Amino acid sequence: MKVVLLAGGLGTRLSEQSHLKPKPMIEIGGKPILWHIMKYYSQFGFHEFVICLGYKQYVVKEFFADYFLHMSDVTFDLANNKMEVHSNFSEPWKVTLVDTGLYTMTGGRIKRIRPYIGDHPFMLTYGDGLCDVDLAALWEFHKSHGRIATMTTVNIAQMKGILDISSENEVMSFREKNEKDASLVNGGYMVLNPEIFDYLDGDDTVFEKGPVERLVAERQLMSFHHDGFWQCMDTQREMKKLEELWQSGRAPWKKWKD
Repeated sequence: MKVVLLAGGLGTRLSEQSHLKPKPMIEIGGKPILWHIMKYYSQFGFHEFVICLGYKQYVVKEFFADYFLHMSDVTFDLANNKMEVHSNFSEPWKVTLVDTGLYTMTGGRIKRIRPYIGDHPFMLTYGDGLCDVDLAALWEFHKSHGRIATMTTVNIAQMKGILDISSENEVMSFREKNEKDASLVNGGYMVLNPEIFDYLDGDDTVFEKGPVERLVAERQLMSFHHDGFWQCMDTQREMKKLEELWQSGRAPWKKWKD
């Protein structure tokens, strides 16, 4: 099964880093977060990736074109114009990099990669979040219900105190957040049947709006709840949190051996 990764956005919410490179190429532990996501999928036997590119796409293409330079020790024999790669380790990946447009919305990007998917179900996620979702269980759940789409849902707790405000703008009550205030949100790890392409129009289609709303209305969207680790990387604080987890040796998404 192929895994589609959305990696073409402008990443404006992390502009301190993304003005230099696409957000999926921002590094955690010296490796792009995109690499971490792919390594995680690979531990469940998903080795074939279709990556939707846009903003600064050449950075992603150059990373994979020079993968051995990034991951291995090398010797350059300049006199003889030769390069020797030491401890040559290759991931079992097949990676298709697709220019899906600079300003294309998420649904439009998915629509554009249809020729690379064929008539088969596929995984879909964003290139800026890490988790410890059981991807094998996600796939089995998707097969079991026969609907078009499965979306992993996660609980996100309220970050601020809770206010009750009257129609006259009077604060009626205030209390600190608690676990009951958590909301279910789209965790980003999805499985989609090829019928999803019929729900997508042009480049302006935002997948999370019209298409998902239509799936809901037609009862074609199922929830796979995940109550383990999940963390997006929208801010410097979240990037620092992921980096600290990695450096601590307790990164929940690291299922592989060095």
